[in-house]
Amino acid sequence: MSSSKSLPIDISNLSKSYGLVKALDDVSLNISAGEFLTLLGPSGSGKTTLLMALAGFVRPNSGSIQFGGQEVIATPPHERGLGMVFQSYALFPFMTVAENVAYPLKVRGVSKSDQKIRAERALETVQLGEYGDRRITQLSGGQRQRVALARAMVFEPQIILMDEPLSALDKKLREHMQIELKALHQKLDATVVYVTHDQREALTMSDRIAVVNHGRIEQIDTPEKLYRQPKSFFVADFIGESVSVPIDVENNSAKLNGRKIISNQSIIQGSGKHHLIIRPELLEVISGAIPKKSNDLSGKVHDIIYQGDSVLVIVQNKKLGLINVRVPANRAGQTGLPSRGEKIGLALHPEDTIIVPEHLL
Repeated sequence: MSSSKSLPIDISNLSKSYGLVKALDDVSLNISAGEFLTLLGPSGSGKTTLLMALAGFVRPNSGSIQFGGQEVIATPPHERGLGMVFQSYALFPFMTVAENVAYPLKVRGVSKSDQKIRAERALETVQLGEYGDRRITQLSGGQRQRVALARAMVFEPQIILMDEPLSALDKKLREHMQIELKALHQKLDATVVYVTHDQREALTMSDRIAVVNHGRIEQIDTPEKLYRQPKSFFVADFIGESVSVPIDVENNSAKLNGRKIISNQSIIQGSGKHHLIIRPELLEVISGAIPKKSNDLSGKVHDIIYQGDSVLVIVQNKKLGLINVRVPANRAGQTGLPSRGEKIGLALHPEDTIIVPEHLL
């Protein structure tokens, strides 16, 4: 199923307050045509307010929203031509699956014959081609989510907005649907803005991720850059699993207890203290001497916890306290792994050594 040409979205200096609370604080963001961009952040960060401002359900106090160069800040929701997928799916239980999918076409005055053809095509796209005559109450959660997607895309919108559409699904189905959604986006020529608080979901699906915190965008980047090169402590702490250690930074040089930290990443200047971010899966277990060009984080094994796909090794480091190391659960990962109370050599490569400021300037 092909849609009409997608549109870029340009957001400039957008602000929205509820009393003294700034839900959006001077947000500017450019989304490319056809891009899958995720707004990621904790509850109350402002990500949903931003999505609802794009949809037209929230009127900002100031700023600009343009779709394809056209200002839409004062345009009513039903005139913005957007596809919407809500967290609750918002399907009509008294209609069949096909009638639900065709509803956006019906309100646009499309002929019944064309409604039928386009609804069938949309259901085929989400692999529900034989479910048109069923009632919504006869569907599973994953099937309902696909119907909501089909309804959002049936009139071939240039922009699709999604508000945590997978949050009601169980973990296994949610992960399966993430891959399906990503593949579906590649078939459609539509710009997608997706909201979630699940960082793994965002990393899996997105072309870029905008991390939202206290109504502001802390960082916008590709999933890999966001994970490996966070620009603030909040982003580093929110994305992925990590241990953070306060460190001293002076003259673009980082030190921990007087010892220089080796990093290939440039140190971002910010206000207040800096942190060394230690990702468990980036630490390397070393049986011999630690390479001179790596950071030595060796210690004693405090505990070993089997977690199915990996093994979490908790290490007691004299200077850093407890740090986590994650190794594969296969035979190679377990070979030579010390037991509780034994010494363990840990190396952190300069490429994997992340230093971030407490706050960006």
